[in-house]
Amino acid sequence: MKVSREQMVENRRRILEAAGRLFRARGFEAVTVAEVMRAAGLTHGGFYGHFRSKDDLIAATLAELVVAPEPEPTALSDFAARYLSPGHRDNPGDGCPVAALVSETIRQAPEARAAMTEGLRRQIARLADGADAVDPKAARQAAIGSWAAMVGAVIFARMSDDPDLSDEVLAQTRAWIARGA
Repeated sequence: MKVSREQMVENRRRILEAAGRLFRARGFEAVTVAEVMRAAGLTHGGFYGHFRSKDDLIAATLAELVVAPEPEPTALSDFAARYLSPGHRDNPGDGCPVAALVSETIRQAPEARAAMTEGLRRQIARLADGADAVDPKAARQAAIGSWAAMVGAVIFARMSDDPDLSDEVLAQTRAWIARGA
């Protein structure tokens, strides 16, 4: 049975959505192609109609997660308040792909790293547009420093087995950014 072009597009969207959720929750290596396809509600055999390999899926998923949506400028402190929240920390499968996957991406194919690099460029520009600084260089510096602090804080908060320390890392990083980093 032939699948329509519209159904192919929808199937690819479902695969990328499922892969994004699973990769963020468990990492690239812990997720199989069969699990992705099952989570997307599709058969394993249909995978190769969309992707050449798991590496291709990883790169396409990262591009979808960090590059595809056109980010709106946002105030650093407002973004930090949402990003550095217990809800974000506790739900990596629905959260930021950078905090969930950055340490694994450095060992992935060049296409995956390129997608994350483009996402980094776009996030820095987005946060610089929302920085309080008048000078573009100062705004970019605030964006880079704040983004690095936010990602690091979420990674530390997720890593910690001490709930009080985890909460403190998030709260102190939010406060530091709110003070103007």
